[in-house]
Amino acid sequence: MRSVKSRRLRKKLYLDEFAVLGFEVSCSIAVKSSEEFDLFLDQLVSFVEGHELMMGGGNVKEFSAFICSEHRYISATNEDRDNIGAWLNNNESVNNVAIGELVDANYGI
Repeated sequence: MRSVKSRRLRKKLYLDEFAVLGFEVSCSIAVKSSEEFDLFLDQLVSFVEGHELMMGGGNVKEFSAFICSEHRYISATNEDRDNIGAWLNNNESVNNVAIGELVDANYGI
């Protein structure tokens, strides 16, 4: 069902056809030092940014972040989810990888 709001307002509020989708990722990281964690995080950020995505979140042992496109009005895709999941699963210091479904990045729906 379409919103009764005007196209201009839907765009301003990121609603309906202008909704931006992203996904949550979580995993356990087995690192022995803060330097190892920094190296892991630098590599992950480089990978994420290399796919024109951005990420917010963190934590040393139980890592969790939300990932979405770095471009306005562009959504993350299932291919992005697969790429991030494959990268994490191929990293030997990462366990228990969980990739969430695509959800509205602004409203969490």
